[in-house]
Amino acid sequence: MRVLGLISGTSADGIDVAIAEIQGCQADLSVALLAFETIAYEPSLRDRILEVAAGFPLSVAELTALDAAIAQAFATAAQTLIQQHGAVDLIGSHGQTVYHQPPQAGQLGWSVQLGWGAAIAQQTGIPTVSNFRSADLALGGQGAPLVPAVDLWLLGSDSENRCVQNIGGIGNLTWLPRRDHPDWQSEVRGWDTGPGNSLLDLAVQKLSQGRLSYDDGGQWAATGQIDQVLCDRWLQEDDYFRLPPPKSTGRERYGWQFLETWAAELDRLTAADQLATLTEFTAASIVNNYRHFLPALPDRVLVCGGGLHNQFLLQRLQQQLPTVKIASTDDFGVNSQAKEAIAIAVLAYWRQHNRQGNLPAVTGASRPALLGDVFART
Repeated sequence: MRVLGLISGTSADGIDVAIAEIQGCQADLSVALLAFETIAYEPSLRDRILEVAAGFPLSVAELTALDAAIAQAFATAAQTLIQQHGAVDLIGSHGQTVYHQPPQAGQLGWSVQLGWGAAIAQQTGIPTVSNFRSADLALGGQGAPLVPAVDLWLLGSDSENRCVQNIGGIGNLTWLPRRDHPDWQSEVRGWDTGPGNSLLDLAVQKLSQGRLSYDDGGQWAATGQIDQVLCDRWLQEDDYFRLPPPKSTGRERYGWQFLETWAAELDRLTAADQLATLTEFTAASIVNNYRHFLPALPDRVLVCGGGLHNQFLLQRLQQQLPTVKIASTDDFGVNSQAKEAIAIAVLAYWRQHNRQGNLPAVTGASRPALLGDVFART
């Protein structure tokens, strides 16, 4: 099948659109990327999304209007690539996450992804799968991360233990034991490691008075000095880093609220020192998860997502993992920027073929489940 995958991450930088030719199922899964593009939101829509994700209150009427506006943007993005690269059989749309609440104290978690799947199906005329997280959440799972089920078949190795480390707005990992390990499939793990680009991007926006939205290549941060004492305090005082997986998080924890909580400590540093320290914290949060919750350090880390372009962040990650090889998923056949959209396309493909898409060992759900609601044009 030719499947189009749509997703916008927690940074709301734009809509990632991938068209992939998918064959097989799991062990024989084959994915060929045919086209990929990131299509920016209209600035006013992006501003509204970021306001809501930061906790700005809105009415039900405003929420539904935003849902429809995001669906329109997703449908238009899909149509743009279809016009350029030809028809597709199916669309998978993750939507735009604006709130994520993991399960707590025996209560089910919940997660809000805007971008009305039925509206996308109606506008494009193509069957659309959306709302991927809800079935896992209803079974007591975290509803995230969902990508490890796809990483398992696309990026595993016969000869080495690997971590796939996505550094989007939030960081998340997939642990892939080597395939000659007994019961290797059942030992795949994955969870959110903490901040990815979220704190860095917000700090850059604040420090540049809105002139910049990110630190290109980490060049600004690289000119600063790391406040190791402050970084260590963040790691020690944040209970998320002591919480064992399954676990997931979002901008609710690693967004404006974090920066506001620590504003007094950050404001005594220069702008470059603030960014250097936040970069070190981001790298250290990833390594902290590896050292505390993986069965062993990986032989290789495959990085994907926007953080791959932050050379200073990768240097700090390598500094803290001196014996581990760090590479890109590009080096192993999976486009590092398109990977999340590809995964959504695969999850939609599995749903269309009635294949379960979650890994209970990753999310904590009570059992495997079909993921996503299917909508067709009526």
